[in-house]
Amino acid sequence: MRELLTAVGIGFVSGVLSGAFGIGGGIITTPAIALILGAPALIAVGTPLPVIFPSAVTGAINYFKRGSLDVRVGVTCGLVGSAFAVVGALVTQFVGGTVVLLATAALILYTAVDMILQVLRPPRIGLQAAEERDAFGEIEATGSSGPPGTSDQPRHGGASAPIAWWSYATIGALTGFYSGFLGLGGGFVLVPILTRWLGFDIKRAIGTSLLAIAILSIPGTITHALLGHIDWGLAAMLAVGVIPGAMLGSKIALGSSDRALRIAFAVMLLLVGGWLGLREIGWLR
Repeated sequence: MRELLTAVGIGFVSGVLSGAFGIGGGIITTPAIALILGAPALIAVGTPLPVIFPSAVTGAINYFKRGSLDVRVGVTCGLVGSAFAVVGALVTQFVGGTVVLLATAALILYTAVDMILQVLRPPRIGLQAAEERDAFGEIEATGSSGPPGTSDQPRHGGASAPIAWWSYATIGALTGFYSGFLGLGGGFVLVPILTRWLGFDIKRAIGTSLLAIAILSIPGTITHALLGHIDWGLAAMLAVGVIPGAMLGSKIALGSSDRALRIAFAVMLLLVGGWLGLREIGWLR
């Protein structure tokens, strides 16, 4: 019973963070499975993947209803990323679980630093659009919240810029590889890329990330299952908590400002990456 409650609790926290930050939830679930439940490293890497799908879908629906999701970018990144997720999962066989977890910690910390830099020196286009939308409030589909003569859609960040499809495909490939290699949803890579490279406001980046994550979690799940890296009983316990958690997390994020979300995202990454990295090098027990 204690293990059941712990697993459900981990799933709930994972779901909240998934809905709030578009990260799939594995960024919390992987280290929690290894450090709290004491599972082997490769089981900790593989088990979160089947849980990511219901969590990502639940969050994506909420963002779609609020207009904070770019379907074209999400589907492109998800489909291309799916192929590279298989490649990433296969590579884990040659490097071992400890290396995978250390790589996870390093990438998480890098992403945290980049997000902090986006707060201190924000991408001009993306943050300006987000601040404009925050200032005027959420825009209803049939109404206009801006001054007379202005469009209801943000100039940038509210919709994807006309960028070549191969740019989205490249982003999807990077996201998919890291998703399969690290056993994570890939959102901790995709969200900063969308805000940094494409000028998305963070809410739209999160919603789009969740759609991509839902798609690319499928081949990663199949591959890790064939490799024997998934504890299905544990995955079922985690799944009980992720859906209500994702619903709550997405509602919190959609009601928050762009800047607050960036700061919260960075702080969360610093805590998780630092904890996991120090634990793997033996500085924490």
